[in-house]
Amino acid sequence: MDSPLILVAEDERDIRELIVITLKTNGLTNIIQVSNGEDAVAETKAHKPVLILMDVRMPQMTGYEACQKLKDDPDTSDIPVVFLSAKGQDTEIKRGIELGAEEYILKPFSPDELYRRVVNILERSG
Repeated sequence: MDSPLILVAEDERDIRELIVITLKTNGLTNIIQVSNGEDAVAETKAHKPVLILMDVRMPQMTGYEACQKLKDDPDTSDIPVVFLSAKGQDTEIKRGIELGAEEYILKPFSPDELYRRVVNILERSG
């Protein structure tokens, strides 16, 4: 079976690489990497990934703004979005979920936990 296409939007290179290595080590090798919300929206519209892992705080367009754009577009509205953020306040998490995010994963996260949650989402949406 082909690996599902996953988009990783994270402006911090070290964190983005950790996410990508975690996914690839576990067999999820089909990954698009972007470093800002604007590129996340453009790449999602162009390639239609099955899952988006997105940082909340990014340049050019925040994860929240990017999620809103994707959820407002009928072509991309059903793609699950998972926010990754160091901001764990209830208001931040609530906002992410209200915007349509599937889950909100707090940084720092363990690679095992990230992979487990990604697989759960892929199985639910699969």
